Amino acid sequence: MSGLLARRMDRRQVLAGAGGGALAALWETGRIRLAMAQTPPATMVDALAFDLATEPPTLDPATTYDVDGWSVVHSIYDALVQYGPDGALQPLLAESLTSPDPLTWEVKLREGVTFQNGEPFDAKSVAFSVQHITDPETKSQVAGNFAVIEAVEEIDPHRVRLKLTAPAPWLPAQMAAWLVMLPPVYAADPANDFANNPVGTGPYRFAGWDRGVEVRLEVNPDYFTNSPKGTPIARAVRYHWAPEATTRVSDLLSGASDLIRDVPADQLAPVESAAIVIAQSISGSAWVRIPTDVAPFDDVRVRQALNYAVDVDAIVQALLAGHGQRLANFFVPGGLGFDPELTPYPYDPGKAKALLTEAGYPDGFDTELAYTSTERMELVAAVAGQLTDVGVRAKLTPVEKATFNATWTDSSVAPLRYATWRPMFDPYTLLSLLVSNAGFLSRYDNPNAQAILDAAAIETDSGKRAAEYRELGQILRDEPAAIYLFDLTEFYGASHDLPPWTPRADDYLIPTVVSK
Repeated sequence: MSGLLARRMDRRQVLAGAGGGALAALWETGRIRLAMAQTPPATMVDALAFDLATEPPTLDPATTYDVDGWSVVHSIYDALVQYGPDGALQPLLAESLTSPDPLTWEVKLREGVTFQNGEPFDAKSVAFSVQHITDPETKSQVAGNFAVIEAVEEIDPHRVRLKLTAPAPWLPAQMAAWLVMLPPVYAADPANDFANNPVGTGPYRFAGWDRGVEVRLEVNPDYFTNSPKGTPIARAVRYHWAPEATTRVSDLLSGASDLIRDVPADQLAPVESAAIVIAQSISGSAWVRIPTDVAPFDDVRVRQALNYAVDVDAIVQALLAGHGQRLANFFVPGGLGFDPELTPYPYDPGKAKALLTEAGYPDGFDTELAYTSTERMELVAAVAGQLTDVGVRAKLTPVEKATFNATWTDSSVAPLRYATWRPMFDPYTLLSLLVSNAGFLSRYDNPNAQAILDAAAIETDSGKRAAEYRELGQILRDEPAAIYLFDLTEFYGASHDLPPWTPRADDYLIPTVVSK
C-alpha cells in the first residue's frame, strides 16, 4: 500500500458510508480515497460496463441470495424502504412506515409511480409481493422471515396495513433486502416468466440476458424524481460476469469495464496506477461457520480453540491492506448489537493447543473447509494454514455458489465454511437463518443464545432490543458459532471516465448517484 497515491477526486468523488478508523487514517495519509459526497451529472453517459463475480441463477428477487444478484435486482426493482449510507432505513416506494401497535405496520405508498410496463404501483402490488415471497411454490429461503405477516389489508390504493401474528420490529429490515415490489398482473402470468424477464419500478429496466456472459439494462425514463436510490448515470448498463479477480482487473485496465468490485489488496497498486481505487466501508462481516451438531465441534473448547488459532490481525494487514478490524462475534461497528467493549479472541496458538488437548485432541484432527469459488482463496488458505499450525488440518474445498448456498445444513458436506454476510445494520436476518436452532441455514443449537434470540425478535423497544443483542453477542463470543474474522471494506476499481456514482454501505452496485 505504501506506493499508492491518492489523486484528486474532482467530479468522480463518491458518497460516503465510509466510516472507521482504518479508512480515516488511510485517507488522512493520502494512500487511498474514501467514498465522499458529490453532485449528480448534468447528463447521463451513453453506456457503462460493470464487472461482477457471480451470475445469479434467477432474477426473481425472492430467490436471489447474494450481493451481485441484488445489484441487478435492486437496479430493476424498488422496495418499500432501503438503507441509507448511515444505516438508517429510508422510505423508498413507501412514503411512511409506522407501527401503531406491536402487531401492525401501516404503510403509506408513494403516489404516481408506475411499473416499467405501465402497471400502476399500488396496494395490490404490496399484497402480491408478500404472497409471492411466502408462497411455498416460490421456495424462497427467506420465506420464514415474512411468515409473521398474517394479512395484508388494502385500506385504499395507496395505504396498506400489515397484520402480524407476533411483534416484528425487524420486519422493515427484511423489506429493504427482500420485499421488492412486483407488478401483480404481469408477474402472475406464467407466460411472462418474470424471473427471467423482470419488470419493476426501479431506475433501470431489463433489456436482455446472455446466460454466462451478461445482463443488459437500459435507463427507465419514467423513474420517479428525488428517489433516495438516486439518479441514473447511464442510458445503458451491462453487468458482465467475471468470476476471477484478475479478469476483472484486466477488464478495467483494458477499458472493457468501467467499474469492478472486489479488487484484491495485491492488485490495488496496479489499479491505482491506471484507474481509481474507491474504498467503501460495508456493513458486513467475514467468518467461518462452525456447526455444533457434529463432533468435535459440539465441544465448546474446540470452537474456542479455532478462534484462538487464527491471527486475524495479520491476515487483515497482509491480505486486506489493513482495512478491517477483528470481531468478537458476527456484529459489526455501526450495527445493532455491536459492543465496542467486548474483546475479540486474541491470537494465542498455545491456548488453542491446550484447549484441543483438554477436549481430547492432543494431536488435532482432520476436517474440511468449504468456500465459494468466487471468494478470495488466499484468505481462506491463510485461515486454514493457521488452523494447521495448531493441529487442525482443514482440507480446502471450493464450491460453486449455488451449490454452496443449497447445502448449509447438509451434514455430508464440509462442516466448516467461510462466508461473508451483508448488510448487518440489523442482524436479525443472519441470526434467524444461521444462529437460531430453527434457522434455514443453521447447524448451531445453543439454548442460552436461543432464549435471547426469541426475546429480541419481539422486543419493540429499540434500546432494549440493542441491549439484548449485546447480551447475545457475549454468548456468541464465549460459545462460538463461528471463527469470527473481520468487518468488510469493499474495494472498487473505477475508470477515470466513470461519471459521479454513489457506492452503498449495503454493497449493492447500482448505477445511480445520490446528491448531497
